[in-house]
Amino acid sequence: MLRNSKIRLSPSSLNLFLVCPRCFWLDKNKGIKRARGIFPSLPGGMDSVIKKYFDSYRLNSDMPPEIKGKIRGVLFSDIATLEKWRNWRKSDLCYEDRESKAILVGALDDCLIEDDFYIPLDYKTRGYELKEDPRRYYQNQLDCYCLMLEYSGFRTKGLAYLVYYWPEQVEQNGMVRFHVEPIRMKTNIESAKKTVGNAAKLLSLPMPKSNPDCEYCNLVTERKGERE
Repeated sequence: MLRNSKIRLSPSSLNLFLVCPRCFWLDKNKGIKRARGIFPSLPGGMDSVIKKYFDSYRLNSDMPPEIKGKIRGVLFSDIATLEKWRNWRKSDLCYEDRESKAILVGALDDCLIEDDFYIPLDYKTRGYELKEDPRRYYQNQLDCYCLMLEYSGFRTKGLAYLVYYWPEQVEQNGMVRFHVEPIRMKTNIESAKKTVGNAAKLLSLPMPKSNPDCEYCNLVTERKGERE
């Protein structure tokens, strides 16, 4: 990576940094991405449908009944701005680390407003009931959303929501009944700032050692050894 170029980071790339610094380094500095299989289209389709569903209530200044009273605040009413935030290529939500000049950008599913504070809301679809603590997977993502909102001039209150959807039953005429579970999570923008700074610093250093618990970066090492 060129030292004088801007380092562009996202919540997902920072998740990779937290899971495996070597894979993150290879992705950003060498363009070597983790191998992945065919990505299922259903989650993306669900995400689009859920956005339209929430927007239909937003237009009437209302809340979907399955989460009404279970979460704080009201839906952010400015659909034009929200549509920009939902597209990372057009979004003006960002954070820039002054020391490294790294820029954090990302797409936000939705947002709630409570007493002029902004509360990120993210939709999650899965095939079965939630069994693990979502903080293990999504804490950094929600921390980053709050950091980008704060840096862009929108006050947050250390709070975010995940709204989980998973199927419960198939009914006649192609109807599928979903269970909807909102999860309230505390956020920490200082943690997100630290992660951005540490990730940017790593990219200026030599490649990290292979992570013995990561099958992906070890696969790159094995293939390199085979070629040699």
